[in-house]
Amino acid sequence: MKGGSAKYSVDVIAHDALALEEIGDLRSLFDDEYLGEFGPWDPEQPYGYAGHDVHVIARDGDKVVGHVGWARRTIGVGASELAVAGVGGVLVSRHARGEHVGRQLMRRATASMADSGGIEFGYLGCREEVVRFYVSCGWQRLSAVEHSISRSGRPMVHDSGPPLLIFPVARAVAAWPEGAIDLRGRAW
Repeated sequence: MKGGSAKYSVDVIAHDALALEEIGDLRSLFDDEYLGEFGPWDPEQPYGYAGHDVHVIARDGDKVVGHVGWARRTIGVGASELAVAGVGGVLVSRHARGEHVGRQLMRRATASMADSGGIEFGYLGCREEVVRFYVSCGWQRLSAVEHSISRSGRPMVHDSGPPLLIFPVARAVAAWPEGAIDLRGRAW
């Protein structure tokens, strides 16, 4: 699946369809940004977080300049279960920042969630300083206790941890149930 502006192309690729060259390109993109802090990027468990089922990749010619990953999972919210696409690995290379590559990637990522079928909401946790970007892309902030598995494999509870945001894929934001969120695994 291809799309994007004249300068950047954006592809949606299933994780198990990534070519070795694409894995190498993604490793370079992530290691340029995070190698010193987190060590080498691992496509199966990036920096100890959950891996992705789908990769949305932006390119400038042959060079990978951006990425958004997501994975389908059923999570618990209060007494309900929801099918979500957990989003992670959102990154735009330094030389492509300020050119709306992030918006292109998020637009394609949410469209691919809808295209895949059966996903009710996009879901992500982020740093406070990037909330405004996600909100500008149509994501809605929510406040809830979040249960997950830490990068070291231990159960975690965030009463007021990092910001949580949802995107309405097949259901309206108002349909998000009340209650604590159980990711039933690692965050993305």
